[in-house]
Amino acid sequence: MQITVRVIPRAKLNKVESVSAGAYRVHTTAAPADGDANAAVAKLLAKHFGVPKTCIKIIRGHTARDKVIEF
Repeated sequence: MQITVRVIPRAKLNKVESVSAGAYRVHTTAAPADGDANAAVAKLLAKHFGVPKTCIKIIRGHTARDKVIEF
């Protein structure tokens, strides 16, 4: 399954919200430096969907705010 994600780093709270079918917005308190935000996004999505964190894979957008995630 693939979804599109818009990441908002350095947010006040960690949360996942659905924008439309297959599109999500992920707010994370982590900074985008050294891949910290990507790791936080994987952890938040794994918790939200109830899958192991190792199943989450970033297909496109490793350094961008807009990402394509597969799990």
